[in-house]
Amino acid sequence: QVQLVESGGDLVEAGGSLSLTCTATGKSVNEMAWYRQTPGKQREWVAGLMRDGSTRYGDAVKGRFTASGDIAQNTFYLEMSNLEPEDTAVYYCNAGPIRKLIGLHFEYEYWGQGTQVTVSS
Repeated sequence: QVQLVESGGDLVEAGGSLSLTCTATGKSVNEMAWYRQTPGKQREWVAGLMRDGSTRYGDAVKGRFTASGDIAQNTFYLEMSNLEPEDTAVYYCNAGPIRKLIGLHFEYEYWGQGTQVTVSS
C-alpha cells in the first residue's frame, strides 16, 4: 500500500507562485499524477510525471506549472507560477504501482487527502 500526503496549499494572489509537495510512503513510486477538483466540477488531470522522467501537462496549466520528483526520496513536486483564480481547487497527488488509462491520462491506485489552493483576484 502507498500513503500519499500533499502539502503546500495556501492562499495566494493572482500572478503569484506556489509549490506543492507530495510525499509517498509504503512503497517506492516512480510515476505519478496531479489532479485538482473544485466543488461541483469533475476532477481534472493537471500533470503527469512518467517513469521515464518525462512530464505531461493539461492545457490549462501548460507553461505555468512544472512537475518534478525525487524518486530516491519518494517525494514529488508541483511548482505553480502565474497563478490564476481559475486554478483555485483542491489538488491531489495520485500514485501507485498499478495504473489504468482513463480517457487520455493514467490514474493510479492511491490518492492523497488533497491540499487547498486558493488564488485571489
